[in-house]
Amino acid sequence: MRYLPLSQTDRQHMLSTIGAGSIDDLFVDVPGAAQRDGLVDLPRRKGELEVERHMTALSNKNISASSVPFFVGAGAYKHHVPATVDHLIQRSEFLTAYTPYQPEIAQGTLQYLFEFQTQVAMLMGMDVANASMYDGSTACGEAVLMAHRITKRKKAVLSGNLHPHYREVVANLSDFADYEVDRGDIRPEGGADLKPRIDKDTSCVVVQNPDFFGRVRDLSHLAEAAHAVGALLIVVVPEIISLGMITPPGEMDADIVVGEGQSLGNPLNFGGPYVGLFACKKKYVRQMPGRLCGETVDAEGRRGFVLTLSTREQHIRREKATSNICTNSGLCCLAFTIHLSLLGEEGFTKLARINHAHAVKLADQLEAIEGVEVLTDNFFNEFTIRTPKPAAQVIDALVEKNILGGVPVSRLLPDEDGAENLIVIANTEINTDDDRAAYVTALQEVLS
Repeated sequence: MRYLPLSQTDRQHMLSTIGAGSIDDLFVDVPGAAQRDGLVDLPRRKGELEVERHMTALSNKNISASSVPFFVGAGAYKHHVPATVDHLIQRSEFLTAYTPYQPEIAQGTLQYLFEFQTQVAMLMGMDVANASMYDGSTACGEAVLMAHRITKRKKAVLSGNLHPHYREVVANLSDFADYEVDRGDIRPEGGADLKPRIDKDTSCVVVQNPDFFGRVRDLSHLAEAAHAVGALLIVVVPEIISLGMITPPGEMDADIVVGEGQSLGNPLNFGGPYVGLFACKKKYVRQMPGRLCGETVDAEGRRGFVLTLSTREQHIRREKATSNICTNSGLCCLAFTIHLSLLGEEGFTKLARINHAHAVKLADQLEAIEGVEVLTDNFFNEFTIRTPKPAAQVIDALVEKNILGGVPVSRLLPDEDGAENLIVIANTEINTDDDRAAYVTALQEVLS
């Protein structure tokens, strides 16, 4: 049947029922600057073939990440994903399954979520992990809310070197409640000391490792400072491959660890879907958002899986829910788990070492270029350079030479002093010696 929209009478009846005078009244909480006045500047109608041709022409303006040397990171990383991953997640029992609302008949789904949780907890050095969040940024926001609940405090101290997108998500969630966000100074050469900002009103300290500029830090002393006043330490890990080399946050006494699992099993895919990672100490498990799958035995002693904890609003009273996250990134979790299982512990560690070695090699080559300064002295596979010309112009010029050379810091921190000449560069296992040589040659030409 044709879809027949509501009549004006229907709309008015619905509005009057909820006490709204017009549809515009439903959006009064949206700032005026975010509202559009009038229609989008698009044709009112086009034929299917016309739309297809137009969209194809637009997509042809993009440069594929797989077609040129690619050094972009800043929270989303290009890694090789084995063909086996895609082959397995395309199986109908995985691809069409959504969520275990009837756990007793969703044993396969629960089993791989249980294995995913186990892998995440082991990587992060934590007691327990949940069955995923939307992405790393929303996991970070949820972690701050969890810390507020645990400590009964309302102040979050954020490292200035936390990824700007993660910080914005935390600020957005805090804007709608009586929560305070205290951001530390941005320091590309190394994170600022957050200890002076921690006081008896602080619920949590949020720090990224490696940080937005690529620097790796020992967070043990920061954990001590936070715990001394009853605050929690939240560690953000946007590049999960880094845990193949650096000390896991749990071993530095982090209370909550969140991150982005995209690097394992999930391609860049224009920004998503990704998979948020979330782990914590066991004593805080009942305040952890999302789902937790557990292992058990049935009446006949056979191994089985259950939803041990599910503190989402669909399962319990809304006012008792710990989160409004309404699903888990199930297929992305499965891709993560398959990829990590294929690598194994030895393969994962070897992959991390290759990433680090490639990045060190590129950093040394770039620093040899006149006028280029490498700011990050202790990094994994990502570092920041300062160029004598504005970074955005440099990146655009590199694109003209078919090199995707990194992320201009000014793109994500447009108002930050000193950001104009900074570029964040990632070098993973996908980059060859020829890719690095092409980057160095192109950058020399751009800066000459």
